[in-house]
Amino acid sequence: MTFKAAAIQMCSGVDPVKNAADMVRLVREAAAKGAVYVQTPEMTGAVQKDRAGLRAVLRDEPNDIIVKTAAQLAQELGIHMHVGSTAIALDDGKIANRGFLFGPDGKLINRYDKIHMFDVDLDNGESWRESAVYRPGSEARIASLPFAEFGFSICYDVRFPQLFRAQAVAGAEVMTVPAAFTRQTGEAHWEILLRARAIENGIFVVAAAQAGLHEDGRETFGHSMIIDPWGKVLASAGGTGEAVVIAEIDVAAVKTAHDKIPNLKNAREFSLEKIATPAAGGVAA
Repeated sequence: MTFKAAAIQMCSGVDPVKNAADMVRLVREAAAKGAVYVQTPEMTGAVQKDRAGLRAVLRDEPNDIIVKTAAQLAQELGIHMHVGSTAIALDDGKIANRGFLFGPDGKLINRYDKIHMFDVDLDNGESWRESAVYRPGSEARIASLPFAEFGFSICYDVRFPQLFRAQAVAGAEVMTVPAAFTRQTGEAHWEILLRARAIENGIFVVAAAQAGLHEDGRETFGHSMIIDPWGKVLASAGGTGEAVVIAEIDVAAVKTAHDKIPNLKNAREFSLEKIATPAAGGVAA
């Protein structure tokens, strides 16, 4: 089974209405080029680091413009439409960093809440505390589409290989990594992390990214890409501006990779013991 997948690169601003219009334009372009699965980046609806500004445009899931637009677009174009994520207002005052997958009939197939919160302190004073605003997810899911088994992650999740391994062991053939990587961390780790997750699990990786200088002053790394199970980059974008990245995915390549290097099957349970260093002149027990 082969199919065309597309990763949509955006530079979302603070206005969800404008971002929705940009999403529609880019997704239409991807579908016109034959893509039957289309993925947008993390925070498609709004890239806004000011908390008050973000809350001012937040809506709950039924009333979110990105969610409603994506469902309509999937049905109109007859594609599987994956909103990498958008910010959704929750009843407890927190926010969900939530992805949505819609089928060609416009119906919701899967939602996924980002599990790992980006709480980091980087060089040059750059600091992020997602856990102060967002409620982390706690459930991984695999969606069985007509052409492949899809697993889900969002951005910082890519640094947690156990999430990818669990889904690969459960049968995922394509892992999705919509993201808004900072330029600093992207330059250091973006491609190597994506290729590592593909290689160590023998799966395809589709990663749609935010790119460039955003209205809120944030700068994201871009370089959206699609990677095969052997770690080869099949298609990629640059570091700034919009792009539609498309690649043909041959799902049989997953089995081929697993047959060549069956590390999922060969994995073994093991114990771990920490050995104390003996005191000077002593002997370890």
